[in-house]
Amino acid sequence: MTVSNTDPTPTLTFETFWQWVMQHSNCILRAGTRDALLFDDEDLHWHFAADESTVFVQVIRGKRLMGELVIDTTRVAYVQALREEPDGEWAFELVSEGGTELTAEYYFVLSHAFDDRAIPGHERAVH
Repeated sequence: MTVSNTDPTPTLTFETFWQWVMQHSNCILRAGTRDALLFDDEDLHWHFAADESTVFVQVIRGKRLMGELVIDTTRVAYVQALREEPDGEWAFELVSEGGTELTAEYYFVLSHAFDDRAIPGHERAVH
C-alpha cells in the first residue's frame, strides 16, 4: 500500500509500521509525543531497540545518547498515516484507545509516504 494525498487516511498495525520505519531510519525527520520531540540532524543517527512490550527510538551522536522516545506498544491500537503536508513531509500518528477516547500518543514525521512494496536488497540500503 502506498499512501498518497488522494488516499483516505489509512491505518496500519503497529507491527507493520515498526518494521517499515526501522528500514527507513534515515528518512525520519522528527519523532515525539505531546511533551517531547526528537529532531534529525546530519551528525545524528536513529537507533531502535525493543523488549517485550516496549520499543525505544533513540537519537545518537557518536556514542552519546542525545534523546530517547519510549513507546509502550500495548497502548498503541493502530498507526494512522496522515496525508502529505505542504512541505512534503509525511506524518504518522500512533493512536491509543482509552475507553471511548482516541489519542495520538506518539508521532513520526518522515520524508516520504508509507510504501510496503518490497524492494529487493532494500533492507540493507541506506537512503
